[in-house]
Amino acid sequence: MAGSGLILVTGVPGQIGGVGQTVTRLLLERGLPVRAVVRRADDRSAALRDAGAEVVVGDLLEPRDVYRVVSGCSRVYFGMSVSAGLLEATVNMAAVAREVGVDAFVNMSQMTVSEMSIQNSTPSPEQRQHWLGEQVLAWSGLPVVTIRPTIFLESFLTLASSSVRDRGRIELPFGRGKTSPIAAADVARVVAAILAEPRPHLGRIYELTGPRSQDMDGVAREYAAALSREVTYHDIAPEDWKRDLEKAGLPAHLTQHLITMGELNRAGRYDRMTDTVERMTGRAATSVREFVSLHADELGGPR
Repeated sequence: MAGSGLILVTGVPGQIGGVGQTVTRLLLERGLPVRAVVRRADDRSAALRDAGAEVVVGDLLEPRDVYRVVSGCSRVYFGMSVSAGLLEATVNMAAVAREVGVDAFVNMSQMTVSEMSIQNSTPSPEQRQHWLGEQVLAWSGLPVVTIRPTIFLESFLTLASSSVRDRGRIELPFGRGKTSPIAAADVARVVAAILAEPRPHLGRIYELTGPRSQDMDGVAREYAAALSREVTYHDIAPEDWKRDLEKAGLPAHLTQHLITMGELNRAGRYDRMTDTVERMTGRAATSVREFVSLHADELGGPR
């Protein structure tokens, strides 16, 4: 049987946004016991241990490791950075969580899954794995809560930082499609709220966005306001972006995912907006301008 109250958090520290790391800190601040899973020990995991978390090293693609880290936990947060092994890890976690008998399983998915089916998929292997992962969790009979955020503001920061810093331009192939990016910290606040008191949320799906859906010219204006200097949007050709991503040596899985994101944005598939963050946490989601203000130094600062 599951333990009494210990919460397992995966995706710590993570690559983009660090949802798992922030969830861990938020739960510790609530006085809840947390076991945080890391691939390797480093300064970030040491800081979490110092803050009071039980930090364990484990590989979610190894069933023995998964059984070891899940055993004794009553609640689970499962999330991973973009990875070709996502589906395998999901199956491992589902099998072990069912064996152990957890009380709540919070699964990090993607908003694109809401428009997918067996006959309507996308070219992104990551998005297809998220869709399949949701099917597996539904079949498992576990008490699941599904989180479907849109694109992270941290992703925009990573993809556009050099062009904003060097040329004052956001250079992406997103066309005129609208988008409502969300801060990882806001996603983490929702996840932590659910894990703290999961019962009312079991079986629910929560779609998370930022507070405003706008085209990339609007996003650029928010960058400009935050940095007190001119920032414009430059719509680059998808084939040029694909060539640049491949030249950068990114894994093929990640490259195809990013290319698909660009295609879907151009098609208006990210034009979504919800108030779920505010309803779940009592605080509005972070705006683009607020987020950029917090990361101004990474973008060359104000001029």
